Amino acid sequence: MPPLKHSAADMVAAARARIDEVTTPDAIAMLDDPDVVFVDLRDVRERQRSGAIPGSFHCPRGMAEFWVDPDSPYFKEIFGQDKRFVFHCASGWRSALTVATLNDMGFDAAHLRDGFTDWVKSGGPVDETVIKSSQ
Repeated sequence: MPPLKHSAADMVAAARARIDEVTTPDAIAMLDDPDVVFVDLRDVRERQRSGAIPGSFHCPRGMAEFWVDPDSPYFKEIFGQDKRFVFHCASGWRSALTVATLNDMGFDAAHLRDGFTDWVKSGGPVDETVIKSSQ
């Protein structure tokens, strides 16, 4: 395989340099703000395995661009609201790339810099009702 022009880590670093990043403590403090929507980009199996930020909206990463675009047949009304959107994944890599793309589209969004893993590690509340038993 020929070498890649840009590594995934390089792309994440470039995205992070130009997007709004929210630290975990700041995100936890925003949890009860009715003007903030947390958007979970993780795969449904990740949510089922580890839970979710309470009240977060699940948007699979592959659908984000289509769900925020009002001209798309896949548009979701939640993204038409006048709110602050904070996207997250497990570690902040997928959300950084997603938010950079959404910002390029003209959709204002931020991302949780260190992801759901750091949210849990920092004592952020977790909605466990989405967890599915492996039995």
